Amino acid sequence: MSHLANKEGQLVPQVAFQIREGDSWQQITTNDLFKGQKVIVFALPGAFTPTCSSSHLPRYNELTAVFKNYGVDRIICLSVNDTFVMNAWQENQNAANITFIPDGNGDFSKELGMLVDKRDLGFGMRSWRYSMFVDDGEIKKMFIEADVAGDPFEVSDADTMLHYLAPKAELPKDITIFTKPGCSFCAQAKKELADHGYGFEEISLGVEVSFSSIRAVTGRETVPQLFISGEHVGGGENIARWLQENPGNS
Repeated sequence: MSHLANKEGQLVPQVAFQIREGDSWQQITTNDLFKGQKVIVFALPGAFTPTCSSSHLPRYNELTAVFKNYGVDRIICLSVNDTFVMNAWQENQNAANITFIPDGNGDFSKELGMLVDKRDLGFGMRSWRYSMFVDDGEIKKMFIEADVAGDPFEVSDADTMLHYLAPKAELPKDITIFTKPGCSFCAQAKKELADHGYGFEEISLGVEVSFSSIRAVTGRETVPQLFISGEHVGGGENIARWLQENPGNS
């Protein structure tokens, strides 16, 4: 992998990608994706693979709104996979705000110097893991993972890119709410969080985890129960009090 090279100051490769939208084939070009836009690209070895699915993609998806607040028009996830795989992965990850680009033949990755041999894993030729910020087709910044064995993931993450673009950006709070189906108090708490502009992860008891989990984690059996950045806020009245103190973007 000694050919890996930083291409800052150069233009992105001129490539046409074959994508599937609905029941028809479409072609999307480099100009369609980059011309006149500020774009983040993060590239990875393969859809549905562990690091890509558990860390790399989800964090970019989570920070999409933050990036847009700082002038980013588009975030692209690129992999040397076919369009059917990339479409299925986008749906699986609930990442509608990310543009998934299938570099099926590896043309873009090869021209960029990021196509690597992963035949030892049965992958064939794949993209090396990297991220870059592109302004009107010009590569302004690249974060390329170290040229070492395996699949390093140290610098191409979303937080590193955000720190480059906006060092003082305020990160969204990590919010998780425990609920149960049919709970009117849970529905009200979720509505209030949404009304205040807070995104959250919902864990539905009896569906995603057992009811004993809420007792083990909170010492309580009632829902909703809210956690923010590792801190247990509590139930309905505590949630309302927290929202009064932290009105968000309501």
